[in-house]
Amino acid sequence: MSVRKLNVGLTQFRCGDDPAANVETAVRFVREAAKQGANVVCLPELFRSRYFCQTEEHRFFDLAEPIPGPTTEVMGSLAKELGVVILASLFEKRAAGVYHNTLVVLDADGSLMGSYRKMHIPDDPLFYEKFYFTPGDLGFRVFDTKFAKAGTLVCWDQWYPEAARLTAMKGAEILFYPTAIGWHPSEKAEYGESQHESWELIQRSHAVANGCYVVAVNRTGHEPTPDDRGEGLEFWGQSFVAGPDGKILAKASADKEEVLIVPLDLSRLDVVRTHWPFLRDRRIDAYGEITKRYLDGG
Repeated sequence: MSVRKLNVGLTQFRCGDDPAANVETAVRFVREAAKQGANVVCLPELFRSRYFCQTEEHRFFDLAEPIPGPTTEVMGSLAKELGVVILASLFEKRAAGVYHNTLVVLDADGSLMGSYRKMHIPDDPLFYEKFYFTPGDLGFRVFDTKFAKAGTLVCWDQWYPEAARLTAMKGAEILFYPTAIGWHPSEKAEYGESQHESWELIQRSHAVANGCYVVAVNRTGHEPTPDDRGEGLEFWGQSFVAGPDGKILAKASADKEEVLIVPLDLSRLDVVRTHWPFLRDRRIDAYGEITKRYLDGG
């Protein structure tokens, strides 16, 4: 069996009000990850700005950009210079009135391989994403990069086993989840621990059920509600990588900016999937009802 090893780089940092400064921060973190040996580097969700979805305001549509556009140009040049794959989460302006939460993949030669548009869009207190983002229409996607077959998903997608399964079925060896998730400060004492444990647990379960690696990259730090109209969000950091057995291979801190470099052995996936043959034993003849919203009755 051939051995296929790579290093994945997770970049966890704080995001400020200035998009240009945030892009500079992202570039600095990608450079540091590459310096430490990363082959594939993932940035947090919507890293060009603070998490603006805490409120519904038309002015924040000005943060969006086309794809290809300024940030993909910067990241493409950086990927080519460093010889790394970069996954970058952007606020995409597709057309007048049509905006997406989009993850782009830049291959190690600097080419823009394509985009994934976030499929599951939340609408919860301080996470008012439905106001800004049209649901994705590209389906679940896998990109055969220089180093690995990367499955692209974004934040709220991470709660859905269907999304992980369909992406894995398309050949993903690693599921990437750039993320912007945090606590409401007033709820942290009562619910914070269980909320974080649930977030981590569901993603570890995706790794087990699909026999693949899972990479979750979060931002960190407190971000006030725009114009200080609320308590804001405390992003809980703790970016992590789970192996195909669900074990946490590495995890960042809750409150520090850092680069996490994690070695992965992709040759393990065949061993895991033949010993735990979940994909083999799926009853695809019995799953037709999964396309229904809910099943009433017994």
